[in-house]
Amino acid sequence: MIGVVSVTSELDSSDNSLSLPPIDQVAYMVADRDEAVARLEPLFGPFETMDVDNPGSIYKGDEHDVSLRLAFGRSGDLEIELIEHVSGLSPHKDWYDEHGESIFHVRFKVDDVDAYLAWFEDEGNETIWYNASLAEHGIKYAYSQAPPAKGGHIFEFVQGF
Repeated sequence: MIGVVSVTSELDSSDNSLSLPPIDQVAYMVADRDEAVARLEPLFGPFETMDVDNPGSIYKGDEHDVSLRLAFGRSGDLEIELIEHVSGLSPHKDWYDEHGESIFHVRFKVDDVDAYLAWFEDEGNETIWYNASLAEHGIKYAYSQAPPAKGGHIFEFVQGF
C-alpha cells in the first residue's frame, strides 16, 4: 500500500521536479462503464464497480450534485479507475464532451488536500473540483488543473482514503 506523505513546496534541485508522492491511480473517462470494463479486463484484471453520488461538490465556484458510475482495476500497485459521467455539472462531463474517452487524471494520496491545492495554485494550476462532504471523517478530494500552456493535465489529491 502506498503511504501518505506531507506536502513540501520545495523543488528537488537534483532533478528540478516537484516533490510529489507516487502516482497511485490513473483515471479514464469512458462512455459506458460496463462496456469499458468488458473491454479492459484483459489488460487490468477484474474490476470492482460502484455507482456514486457526490453531493456538494464545488465546480466552477458553485455547488453541484454529481453522479458517476465507477470501476476500479489494477496494474501492479497502480489503480486504474474508469469513470462514466451520469449527471450533474462537473469536470468529468466537460472533459468527456471535449476529449471523449481518454486519460482524465492521475491521483496522489496526501495528508492535506488543501495544502496541496494551495501549492499547485502557487504553481499556476487551478482548483477545478473540490469535495469535503465527508470531511468530518477525514476524507476530502479535489482536482487541480494545469493551464493549457503546461499541458492542461488534471491532478487529483485525496486524503483519508
